Amino acid sequence: MNKQVKIEISARHIHISKNDLFKLFGEGYELTKYKDLSVDDEFATNEKIDLISKDGKIEGVRILGPVREKTQIELSLTDARILKISPPVRLSGNLENSGSLLMKGPMGEINLESGVIIAKRHFHSSIKTAEELNIKNNDIVSVKIGGVRGLIFDNIEVRVDKNFHDTIHIDTDEGNACSENGVCMFGELITK
Repeated sequence: MNKQVKIEISARHIHISKNDLFKLFGEGYELTKYKDLSVDDEFATNEKIDLISKDGKIEGVRILGPVREKTQIELSLTDARILKISPPVRLSGNLENSGSLLMKGPMGEINLESGVIIAKRHFHSSIKTAEELNIKNNDIVSVKIGGVRGLIFDNIEVRVDKNFHDTIHIDTDEGNACSENGVCMFGELITK
């Protein structure tokens, strides 16, 4: 069974722990909302920090809220090449033996020893859609994107949650490969 789904391009970003937020912005600091995201209760913040490696730097990387238990940096492969690092491709939260970077904020710096990943493309599925398509967490699906730059992305991992709206997240490299205008688009979800 196939279904049209929204595809969003997820740019480089940081999920931050409360402890690390305080180290970078000052004790008691609270994130301020810039805009809501498509996942319920998640938001882009006004706060940005710099990411620094031994051989590169990316300034002004946005933090996403709310705070999390562990700090995590999600990059594209192009970002990793700019920084001259080699983080693994992983789903959010899978941080064991992942990459490291220096994070610099207005009030301090943190040498994040683990937590840098290249985000694996994934499908945020509502419970209703998962039931309709007979898919579950960790299943693998594909999406076919039409248009002048049409292509098929395979190996999209399914994540099902009551707070999810049917959306596939790809990174900026993947988005640039298929987008005509650099914004979200729609594709045909293909299940096995």
